[in-house]
Amino acid sequence: MKCPFCNHEDTQVLDSRVLEDGDAIRRRRRCLSCDRRFTTYERAELMMPTVVKRDGSRMAFDPARIRASMDLALRKLTVPSQEVDAAIDRIRESILLTGAREINTEEIGDRVLEELLQLDQVAYIRFASVYKSFNDIDEFVQAIHEMQRDIQANHERAPAAKEPTKKVMTPQQKKQGKPS
Repeated sequence: MKCPFCNHEDTQVLDSRVLEDGDAIRRRRRCLSCDRRFTTYERAELMMPTVVKRDGSRMAFDPARIRASMDLALRKLTVPSQEVDAAIDRIRESILLTGAREINTEEIGDRVLEELLQLDQVAYIRFASVYKSFNDIDEFVQAIHEMQRDIQANHERAPAAKEPTKKVMTPQQKKQGKPS
């Protein structure tokens, strides 16, 4: 690490600490030439892929665009903003985990549809109608049938919830107020 005061190439790390949120390391350093001290911060740099639009143009990934699309689909519906934030984080993470340098808008749209299906069925249909450019009512009906198949498939994959077991009390325990 170069000294910011004298540009000497060699510095010594005096102290390293992980920041409270855990996403960076703070290092106290001392220049071996001028003996001045300074602080550096080390963070992982994660590069989101470039988005390739339908017309072939490219733009930087912007989660605010996903937020705006989801907010429009969810308008006047009662979905908590924490759930929307979590959905956007999952979309962002899934895109990041691909490791790809580029991603097309269709892949992002499919991920948004998956998340909206979990959040609200009406929002799913709203988004799908714009995203898939529906031209007539038959395309709406087809999208609803696809949504119902996806919901059914998700229910079949999910483990069945266990029925709570009832505790039976003997007459003796009823008097004491304790279950067996």
